[in-house]
Amino acid sequence: MRSWEDAPRSNLLIREHTSIRTSWEVVWLARSRVVVPGREARAVQVAAGDRVRVVDVEGGQVVDFFAFNATDVSEYASAEHTRVHVKRLFPKPGEEFVTNRRQPILFFVADDSPGLHDMLCAACDPSRYAALGVKGWHASCQENLLTVMKQLGFARVDVPQPINLFMDIPVYEDGSIDWRPTQTQPGDSVTFEARMDAILVASACPQDLTDINNKAPSSIDVELL
Repeated sequence: MRSWEDAPRSNLLIREHTSIRTSWEVVWLARSRVVVPGREARAVQVAAGDRVRVVDVEGGQVVDFFAFNATDVSEYASAEHTRVHVKRLFPKPGEEFVTNRRQPILFFVADDSPGLHDMLCAACDPSRYAALGVKGWHASCQENLLTVMKQLGFARVDVPQPINLFMDIPVYEDGSIDWRPTQTQPGDSVTFEARMDAILVASACPQDLTDINNKAPSSIDVELL
């Protein structure tokens, strides 16, 4: 595995007042705040015990959130294993997210949002947009994740079921689901604590054909507390 220390510093550090050089900049979390533009993603590394806040800057934005074991990216936060672990569709503050090896990877510290999140829906991908009638390329959370991880030196990674922060997917009595606009307001946030050294990827979901982002994707912040 390519270590973070081995990666060129020029590719990993964005200083506070420099502009983003590419659409897929990989960020070393050497400063306290990382801006993730709408439709894009950023990756950060955290150590066990670090706390991270994900902020919906403008309101109304879903975040596809992924967490990988920093020493072995074949281990990652798993929605299906977490649902079993916490006996609910989504953890509440005070509970853990676990990996596909059933090890704690994130602790849910605080939820300063309407508290609506999802762990049922897969990340949007090219096939999803094609099914929605898109001709040609469209940004997707799957591509965001793969591109960011490739920049870190991981040519192949699994695409886990994401933690869909702020995403309002109601489940009805007949088992059907719906896609509703997120109810977040500017500045709403969630806070996690890493349970292991981890690589976190936050994708400001580019979905603009369904209502989940009010059809207007916008930016998010990732803050190291």
